[in-house]
Amino acid sequence: MTVHCEWGLHGIETLRDAVGVIVIVDVLSFSTAVDVATARGALVCPHDLGIADGGAPGPREAEPPAGSVIAQPRGAPGGGFSLSPVSLSDIAPATRLILPSPNGGRLSLACGDRPVFTGCLRNATALAESVRAFAAGRDIAVIPAGERWPDGSLRPAIEDWLGAGAIIAGLGPALSAEAETACMAWHAARADVARLVHASASGRELIAAGHGGDVEMAVDIDASDGAPLLVDGAYRQ
Repeated sequence: MTVHCEWGLHGIETLRDAVGVIVIVDVLSFSTAVDVATARGALVCPHDLGIADGGAPGPREAEPPAGSVIAQPRGAPGGGFSLSPVSLSDIAPATRLILPSPNGGRLSLACGDRPVFTGCLRNATALAESVRAFAAGRDIAVIPAGERWPDGSLRPAIEDWLGAGAIIAGLGPALSAEAETACMAWHAARADVARLVHASASGRELIAAGHGGDVEMAVDIDASDGAPLLVDGAYRQ
């Protein structure tokens, strides 16, 4: 079993046919939101927002399918569920949540017939244990999602690189050079990861928008023993 690590959609397209399991890492905030919601027994259906080739998001669905609720933009008037992990802290068990996300959600839907997990700093150790057992000797791809520049191109995100490294640290020992480098970054940053994520571009953006609590939840390392797996279109534990 070899662990590979490549960025974003192109990483999935490069590795999809060569591995047995794919792990999507979108720390701020898709993967963290999924972990929080599924830990409470909710089902989370990833949605890609109708992303076009140019990277621009399309409109949200007007009405969710029967029996489902669609998450709203973070900070929308009236509150409600969103990509904000804080908003999902009290989600009821068995809620079927459609969670639009241009990064983690889009990547989750791009993995074809490969089994897909999503991981973050909150569940890195537990997720690695579950993925290693599930892989049963097959190769594993760990995909840091990254963010997007205005033109739709990939903007690498250090929180996803560190989250990927934290998961890879529990998957070894056979690592590609890229996976080994992510793991090394995690070990080097481990003692200071909370400060680094707060100071990252994504962290600063969330804090400036009044969502510092989401960053705090995201850096609560190994607070969760969950391993969300995508089954029949929904992440569940």
